[in-house]
Amino acid sequence: MNSRFLGIPELAEVPSVAVVVDVMRAFTVAAWAFGQGAERIVLAESLDEALALKTRHPDWVALKDGPPAPGFDTVNSPGMLRSMDLGGRTVVQKTTAGTVGALAVKEASLVLCAGFVVAGATARVLRARACPDVTFVVTGEDGRADEDLACAQYIARRATGTGADATDFLRRAGESRAAAELAEGVRKGVHPDDIALCLELDRFPFAMVAALEDSLMVLRRYTGPSSAGPSPSEGASV
Repeated sequence: MNSRFLGIPELAEVPSVAVVVDVMRAFTVAAWAFGQGAERIVLAESLDEALALKTRHPDWVALKDGPPAPGFDTVNSPGMLRSMDLGGRTVVQKTTAGTVGALAVKEASLVLCAGFVVAGATARVLRARACPDVTFVVTGEDGRADEDLACAQYIARRATGTGADATDFLRRAGESRAAAELAEGVRKGVHPDDIALCLELDRFPFAMVAALEDSLMVLRRYTGPSSAGPSPSEGASV
């Protein structure tokens, strides 16, 4: 498998297969939302779009980066989300980096969204589909976020079947600028357990696949067969 690691600004062309990585915290939060029973996650282009979707669908759960804000139900924190019952609900998510990265590659034939909590399942999808070329989108800090790069590199190694000890990758993430900003309160809307939850390896058994559905970029959990399946246009039956 030929792997490329690019920041969002470096995406000069649409990749065939993209793995969009946001460890702290967008796709850790997304995984927790599915773990709490969410049916799907709509990745919003902007805060205004997220609020408009929430207005049209009052039963949807809207979340964003930063402190709580009017119109939003919660914030982009796994520690806070894990206490919510999201059974059968649709979540609308808008974040600074993760959702932006996924929308930047929305025309790709396969888009996986990942963090350490779904690293193993994500690698299994890539390996099962025998993807020859994979672009890992390192969303944080214009591609320089070490927690996202470490996770991307770890998934790439596991996808090739060469095996990988996660220790050094998790250490890099734990020592990253993002982790420090969460710990020091630089970033708002933070639960004390957020860093630890973002560093839980393989916490969930599913991967997360994003695809366009009626003009919206929708993320769904994927727990399907470990062999190449139908096309990504068929949603969670990748």
